Amino acid sequence: MTTSNSRIPRSGLNATRLACVAQAVLLAGLTGEARQQRKPDFTSRVDLVTTDVVVRDKKGQFLADLKKEDFEVLEDGVPQTLVSFSMTHGGRTFNIDAPPPPKLGEGIIVPPPRPAASESGRVFFIFVDDSHLDFRDTGRIRQLFKQISDELVHEGDMFGVVSTGTSSIAINLTYDRKRLDEAASKFAGGALTPNDIISVPAGSQGPPEVRHRAHVAFSTAADIIRQLEQIHDRRKALIYISNGYDLDPFAKTRAKNEAERYNALRDSADQADPNDPALRQQGNQFAFADLVGELGELTRAAVRANTTIFTIDPRGLVAGPDLDAKVDRMEYLDLVRNQQDTLRVLADLTGGVAAVNQNDLVKALKRIDQETSDYYLLGYQSTNPDPTKRRRTIEVRVKRPGAVVWHRPSYTLRSVSTPPR
Repeated sequence: MTTSNSRIPRSGLNATRLACVAQAVLLAGLTGEARQQRKPDFTSRVDLVTTDVVVRDKKGQFLADLKKEDFEVLEDGVPQTLVSFSMTHGGRTFNIDAPPPPKLGEGIIVPPPRPAASESGRVFFIFVDDSHLDFRDTGRIRQLFKQISDELVHEGDMFGVVSTGTSSIAINLTYDRKRLDEAASKFAGGALTPNDIISVPAGSQGPPEVRHRAHVAFSTAADIIRQLEQIHDRRKALIYISNGYDLDPFAKTRAKNEAERYNALRDSADQADPNDPALRQQGNQFAFADLVGELGELTRAAVRANTTIFTIDPRGLVAGPDLDAKVDRMEYLDLVRNQQDTLRVLADLTGGVAAVNQNDLVKALKRIDQETSDYYLLGYQSTNPDPTKRRRTIEVRVKRPGAVVWHRPSYTLRSVSTPPR
């Protein structure tokens, strides 16, 4: 018998940097849960708990012959009884044991259901953070949308599209794939350029526009996930298209510019040490912690909603800044690495894949298609003996030697004053 949480290795990761960010996100989440557990002054309830489970052999091939009795589910170490069990293979869903009919919450528009023969069981929400996409990459973004239409969204898939910036795209969940082509023609990148960032005086917490745009992006993504949380018994994926985030970009260059602007250099601007801590804005020391908090909130919401985040950076391989950018090349590359790490964390902590620093996005889309086409959906009514414990860990075991299992590791219980799961 093999236990869950085995991972298929992912190449191209900066292991040390990514591990630090991921651990910080997880620590922030555990600390927040600990604070909440000290005040168990709420009444909670549990509806049907569902989780996607991907089971592969050592060669990475999906195991499509498993039965309900081959799975064992534990919540906080307590065995659970499966009340629903289905398998989706190659985009076709087999409802072996159907769950009770779910109640659809308010605030989401779902089109009328299609016949079962045309349903793939997949729901994609495409989130285009055009406030963090370079204008010069507009052609790449539109090409990416065509590739998504050709390689990922198939007939019978339900999808929606939302943007954060001036593109102003908002498409409710639909089956009409023509809407993808309509959206693609409207997208244009609107990210701040390096010169925009370093030329504007920063506030006590760094560049205020940088923080504002990041907060808008995370808030919009969280709103999407709250809507997806109301959809049950479907494979749900958030396709997250962005260049990534750094709340303290070009810190050394900005610090030097600030010192020059206010005549804060002792001798001359040429002799200033940009590494001097005195040149850094006081509030910027909290930028990393603030970013970790935003990432933690979003990933925990996605895990609770049983939604996988797949991140895509359409820039491809990045060699350095544009010729007109007034920043040091190494500092620019540090920014790119920091941004890409945030995309990796969003994907890694929700079981997705990060397509960053690569030019072949078709290959990445095919992998996302595979990851969302082959899976088991398990459902159970929680019999956890501690009703005051909000954060519940999930463990799925498979009675198949050599099986590699992935599933969401936990979920957070809601109180009755908030919308149900």
